[in-house]
Amino acid sequence: MRTKPLARPLVVAACAALLAAPVHAGEPARPPVLKALETQGLTVIQEFNVADGLRGFAGAIQERPVAIYVTPDGTAIVGTRVDVEGRPIDAATLQDLVAKPMGKKVWSQLSESSWVLDGRSEAPRIVYTFSDANCPYCHQFWEASRPWVEAGKVQLRHILVGVIRDDSPAKAAAILRAPDPSAALQKNEQRFDQGGIEPASEVPDDVLEVLARNQMLMVSTGFRGTPGIVVREEDGTVKKFRGMPQGDQLNEVLGPR
Repeated sequence: MRTKPLARPLVVAACAALLAAPVHAGEPARPPVLKALETQGLTVIQEFNVADGLRGFAGAIQERPVAIYVTPDGTAIVGTRVDVEGRPIDAATLQDLVAKPMGKKVWSQLSESSWVLDGRSEAPRIVYTFSDANCPYCHQFWEASRPWVEAGKVQLRHILVGVIRDDSPAKAAAILRAPDPSAALQKNEQRFDQGGIEPASEVPDDVLEVLARNQMLMVSTGFRGTPGIVVREEDGTVKKFRGMPQGDQLNEVLGPR
């Protein structure tokens, strides 16, 4: 199990604070309409060059990159600008200014969290999954991933939470406090239909703190239940999958078989 020092709190800074460029003397004033949009839940991150008298701003709403175009009269258009053939013009810019930095931030938070390894540590593809020891859909994902994991192509990193049943924290404690947490997690999955791993007789304070941090991270990452699955693509962006992946989604999560 990978853990951070228990005294270190989870800090989830706003993406605007991490990504916004500083304002220098001589630069155009910030359009007032942006403040109005921010009160409606849109985060404005950085200005980018746009022709034809418009000012373009990269932003995000509910973790989704979005472009804001401010017209000369100070009003704004929020949406997608396309060329004469209907192709998005600023998609690559939004990827560079919003999606990639946000993905890097999320991936760093996940890697620094407390997780249990499932598979070989040298497996090239890393998949994070928020898991509950009592979650039937987490178990389905565990079963479906075996061909990739056993072939050494994928390592799952289970970030345990205790939210499904009353004894979920105690089962998480049995896994996290085991001499070999990876083996204990495997035991829970192999015996899932028989009730899983025996719950711990008590849940120590340090485990409660780990579970609380993990749940906070789960929520801040955009998940409300388990499994919550996160993968990183080659271009640095992250993809999130809510619940058991269906159909072709399994290959999107785990890669080529």
